[in-house]
Amino acid sequence: MTVRLLALGTALIALATLPYWMTGIYYINVSSQILFYAIFALGLNVLVGYAGLVSLGHAGLFGVTAYATGYMLQLGFGHPAAILIALVISMLAMAIYAALSLRSTGIGFIMITLALGEILWGLAYRWISLTGGDNGLSLKTRPAPFGYSLADVNTFYYATLIVFLLSLAAVTVFVRSPLGAALMGTRDQPRRMNALGYHVWAIRFFACLFSGLLTSVSAILFVYYTQFISPQTLALTSSAEVLLMVISGGAGTLLGPIVGATLVVVVKTVVSGFIERWNFLLGAIFVAIVILMPEGLVPGSARLWRLAWSKRGRGTGAVTSSVGVKP
Repeated sequence: MTVRLLALGTALIALATLPYWMTGIYYINVSSQILFYAIFALGLNVLVGYAGLVSLGHAGLFGVTAYATGYMLQLGFGHPAAILIALVISMLAMAIYAALSLRSTGIGFIMITLALGEILWGLAYRWISLTGGDNGLSLKTRPAPFGYSLADVNTFYYATLIVFLLSLAAVTVFVRSPLGAALMGTRDQPRRMNALGYHVWAIRFFACLFSGLLTSVSAILFVYYTQFISPQTLALTSSAEVLLMVISGGAGTLLGPIVGATLVVVVKTVVSGFIERWNFLLGAIFVAIVILMPEGLVPGSARLWRLAWSKRGRGTGAVTSSVGVKP
């Protein structure tokens, strides 16, 4: 417990002081990307890791929130009103998404979410009067909460960090709540949970809503970061990338999606500047993780650490016993 608290404290100090020791605005922007993509991954992890439901359509919901925010701003709404309306629209979209997707599980759920995501991508691409088509929507300004303009790189990073920490706390509370325990029960033993009187569909539905809320929050941060939304935001590749974050880091863990988001964003934004075939590198890393650590980087690293520690303990015990034997 002491080691965990020490590691947590060190991580918080590093994040809080990052703009002071990180050289260059570019890397601070990359850090902001990691944080809001980590929120996105945490949202998807609620379904993939804790509900056992793999979604390939979350980029569609991400894009709905992004477009709703941009469109409301273009209509003349202020930033608080635009954000609130976008959240309401996204939650309604998530409710419809969940009602349709939860008609099945396993492969059926994957295919339904994939189809819904592709429908939303098609609408964004073809509904030019609303979405702008390939030209997309552009945002001219960023909000200034409490008088601090998010146009400043450091201020935007700190705002994203605060939202990230609140999101992580919310996921932690959710996972450790009775609803989170019931959700994991529906993942492992849905028939037994149903026999015990739990409403399996309703538990999964509320999990979808919570996942959609986190996805919407990350989408709003994404919109203000890029100040541009295009149909590519809703593409299947975007859903695949965030799913890769969850799986590579470790589904069903709190730290796994964050580590996975860091890996994917760093390879996509930083390493790609040095390696032209960065897609191949990312694929190779993912294959290596699946082969060597099928449970993900975080659980796999913990397993290797425990194994190494146990071997060290056995080795120390053997040396002690041999020293104690008289000739």
